[in-house]
Amino acid sequence: MFQSILIANRGEIALRIIWACRELGVKTVAVYSQADRDSLHVSFADEAICIGPPPAVDSYLNIPSVISAAEIMGVDAIHPGYGFLAENAEFAEICESCGLTFIGPSTDAIRDMGDKAVARNTMAAAGLPIIRGSDGAIADENEAATFAEEIGYPVLLKAAAGGGGKGMRVVLTREELSNAFRTASAEAEAAFGSRDIYVEKYIARPHHIEVQLLGDKYGNLVHLGERECSVQRKYQKLVEETPAPALSDELREQIWADAVKGARAIDYSSAGTMEFLVDPAGEHYFMEMNTRIQVEHPVTEQVTLVDLIKQQIHVAAGERLPFGQPDIKFRGHSIECRVNAEHPETLAPSPGQITAFNVPKGPGVRVDTAAHEAAFISPYYDSMIAKVIVHAFNREEALVRMRRALSMFVIQGIDTSLPLLQRILDHPGFTAGDYDTHLIDELLPATRPKAAERAGS
Repeated sequence: MFQSILIANRGEIALRIIWACRELGVKTVAVYSQADRDSLHVSFADEAICIGPPPAVDSYLNIPSVISAAEIMGVDAIHPGYGFLAENAEFAEICESCGLTFIGPSTDAIRDMGDKAVARNTMAAAGLPIIRGSDGAIADENEAATFAEEIGYPVLLKAAAGGGGKGMRVVLTREELSNAFRTASAEAEAAFGSRDIYVEKYIARPHHIEVQLLGDKYGNLVHLGERECSVQRKYQKLVEETPAPALSDELREQIWADAVKGARAIDYSSAGTMEFLVDPAGEHYFMEMNTRIQVEHPVTEQVTLVDLIKQQIHVAAGERLPFGQPDIKFRGHSIECRVNAEHPETLAPSPGQITAFNVPKGPGVRVDTAAHEAAFISPYYDSMIAKVIVHAFNREEALVRMRRALSMFVIQGIDTSLPLLQRILDHPGFTAGDYDTHLIDELLPATRPKAAERAGS
């Protein structure tokens, strides 16, 4: 096991990694920007080091600064969390060349799954159903237009170098393409350091289903069930749950099998997520693979009792998984709601000082957050403040528990998405478990994005 780990991230995921390391007896080193000097992950880590000014490109995305911090602090490994450098193959490669263990999959897996065309071709060769898309990054707007005409509108523009909703736009017509291409490219560069854009056919009103995977370096690989992630705004998820209520048992088994088959095709180790779209006819298609831990990993932890972060660390340290597929049991139902610092109707960001903060408690309620009373929510980073996770015997009880938890979550001083989350849970389609990626459009028609910005997968 490692002696010390540097956490190349911030906020709640940095704290989550610190929790796991505390239980493993591993020393932690936090990195932080000048804007995060007083953050909780800095306070709870064993040591901390500043790596730059507030903008992420000058701090959390600055590879030389992160590597220098790791070398100065003498750590054994780096955990990237999610976002920032988590799916950056160059960063993983540099870590290894500097004698630092990157807590994640192999560089080849990150690079191949990060290239949307390579990922699609690899999964097609493995026998997974795929959505038609470009054979690589699109060079410019004209090439995008040519390919879009070939496969037919609507199309989806996607950042080739990452995920999480950054650099994604739906385009319904040629007239919308120019603005959408420029916007998606700029977002992709800001989020991932690359302007490369991939184009694929757009599927209307799908379910977004993902399968949690965990593998070691000895060929052992398991899935830990699926998550329904269809409640989204601007391609970023707001609510996730497991098991997915809209799937039949037969389709669920098919998706699990395809996820494992795809991961085995690339000898995957570490935690990762295979993502699928399920169309209204019940056909599923491989969308992408996220070679990192996901924001919504807690719902899987609740129903399987598997600590995914600790298993990531064990696997990176060269240990075998302590269980096989028959050992994975699913218990009850879990739902996660992401609480963001944004207006609940316009979705405009709402950075600022929190003046009152009280998290819900009680049976079956978990809150992952780095916020607190008097915390300042920075405008430089993602707006997520907290994740509320509930677990119950069945979905009906989980819904009751989540409604209670959201009603008792107090955040004052800034606008938050709490009222929107309560509306989502009360939506008849959500209550019935019959919803797709357009649920937010139905709830907020006045703020529905233009076609070139519409969330849908």
